[in-house]
Amino acid sequence: MNNIFESLESEVRSYCRTWPAVFDVAKGSYLYAEDGTAYLDFFAGAGALNYGHNNPVLKRKLLEYLERDGVTHGLDQATKAKREFLETLDEKLLKPRGLDYKVQFPGPTGTNSVESALKLVRKITGRESIISFTNAFHGMTLGSLSVTGNSMKRGGAGIPLVHATPMPYDDYFDGQVPDFLYFERMLEDSGSGLNEPAAVIVETLQGEGGINSSRPEWLRGLYELCQKHGILMIVDDVQMGCGRTGPFFSFEEAGIQPDIVCLSKSIGGYGMPLALTLIKSEHDVWDPGEHNGTFRGNNPAFVTATEALKEYWSDDRLEKSTIAKGERVGEVLDELVAKYDGALAKGRGLARGLGFEDPEIAGKVSKAAFDRKLILETSGPDSEVIKIMPPLTVSDEELEQGLQIIRESVHSVLA
Repeated sequence: MNNIFESLESEVRSYCRTWPAVFDVAKGSYLYAEDGTAYLDFFAGAGALNYGHNNPVLKRKLLEYLERDGVTHGLDQATKAKREFLETLDEKLLKPRGLDYKVQFPGPTGTNSVESALKLVRKITGRESIISFTNAFHGMTLGSLSVTGNSMKRGGAGIPLVHATPMPYDDYFDGQVPDFLYFERMLEDSGSGLNEPAAVIVETLQGEGGINSSRPEWLRGLYELCQKHGILMIVDDVQMGCGRTGPFFSFEEAGIQPDIVCLSKSIGGYGMPLALTLIKSEHDVWDPGEHNGTFRGNNPAFVTATEALKEYWSDDRLEKSTIAKGERVGEVLDELVAKYDGALAKGRGLARGLGFEDPEIAGKVSKAAFDRKLILETSGPDSEVIKIMPPLTVSDEELEQGLQIIRESVHSVLA
């Protein structure tokens, strides 16, 4: 790799160490190195590229907008691009699902949405404590880190991370402890020492935490527990929203309506920075300017986001396709689990994982896949899971090509 990256860029860089190539062009499900080598991308920008690289439909709208000198930077000023986005969001997502949410633009990334949600629930309730879950990941700023489980990432804060209490995620005790037995007992026992929570924050499927998928009945139980005790519920759908699990929102299968929903990554459609915080109308108690940010009005992202909603969420074709392709990935993972001891298939939709008892194996499989021109990330507290997240628009042929490389890569490591 060009030495400029080693000599000038910070040591904090990570993905480029896993995939040592210099990329130049991207299209659809492929990244192309500057020497022209094609790599099939089953990473998809960590979920920011659900519609693929440089999606031609979205690109056309973006180029038209830029060519006519449409507003690029607008803070939270009213613009035509923002109006069209809000109207489309309401028409394609909220009204069909009976969701009564106000839309906040908190800043351009997922952690900005999480930070705004944490501030707001504390303002609404007058309480400080937040309940998070084991192996959660919610972002790298201090508030988001306080509700994140990974010890390495938490350690980077350099200060105590307070006002948050972790609880066991679904099946944390391998079915040996009934759901919420510990949490509810702590809530009801005046001697437990648990401060009355303002909210819980939860991912319905933990991506960075190791592709841990919660059951719909577990989510419903959590929702009901929150309602019983006057606790607000935040769903972090930054990585698993925008259709990654099939439905647009990952919580739809559970039939719940969270108080606040955090969205980012693929909500912008084209991979450009955009984040939303969806707030039930009765909870929108912000004072004007009480939470803001310079780049919360990314108008080019509004344009591509609007087109993505129109193109992919006017019907259920993408949802059905994602579920079907996810089942195909699951079939291949089950084959590998049956063939190799210590492997575990995980996930749903097109957020899938293959976990290993030996945490070093996943990294070796990822490297073997890269050598075969497939980009795969690892996840989990010990990076023990290979994470399979292709664009939702991946073709059947591309999917089979990637799955064959995964087979070969696992075999090369474990045979």
